[in-house]
Amino acid sequence: MQTAKAQVARREATLHRSPGCSSGKADDQGLADWGHQIVMRAFDLAVSALALLLFLPLLLLVALAVRLTSNGPVLFVQQRIGRDGKQFPCLKFRSMVVDARERLETLLSSSEEARQEWARDQKLRSDPRITPIGRILRKTSLDELPQLLNVLFGHMSVVGPRPIVEGEVARYGHRFGAYCSVRPGLTGLWQVSGRNEVSYDTRVRLDAFYALRKSLVYDFAICLRTVPAVFASRGCY
Repeated sequence: MQTAKAQVARREATLHRSPGCSSGKADDQGLADWGHQIVMRAFDLAVSALALLLFLPLLLLVALAVRLTSNGPVLFVQQRIGRDGKQFPCLKFRSMVVDARERLETLLSSSEEARQEWARDQKLRSDPRITPIGRILRKTSLDELPQLLNVLFGHMSVVGPRPIVEGEVARYGHRFGAYCSVRPGLTGLWQVSGRNEVSYDTRVRLDAFYALRKSLVYDFAICLRTVPAVFASRGCY
């Protein structure tokens, strides 16, 4: 990912360079950015609205399955970091037991291997908190379908970095600015590049690389790559 590193460095150098362009060029760039944002938002609205209509029966079926197979709410709502560093309520079908936090603390306090895996990836390959139906939902990415509502409400985009929690901000370092320059997405480079099979540092570099290249054509290409990635279930657990 040397290319991503180089582009991030060039972008940061540009941001810190003394103003040297005319106000006319700056205005033109501002108009171009504004027009680009309108096009991207229209794409997000169209895709999310259509997907919600198409997947409504599936959404209801999954909600019923979650409700009947384990105690607790159907949806899991967690504050995540969005564009410009603002927090938003990220929606998912609940795939864990209701006392997941306590179970994680108990596991991490008793298992050195689990502590190392959690510190490295912020995930556990054999996670005791996940319910039986939750394993299916995660394997198929169906647990993330409610985030279509987040896209519709403007919290997220169809394509972008996966939304992170506040505890992950430090791991992004100087690339956190790139992460905050775009909306987090339902899918993105991380998902189509191996997901949990790639290291967290690689995920951060992928997010920064995407932020520099975001465009309607690039987003559409990632959407096309998402379909086989979901069916292959690569890196999903």
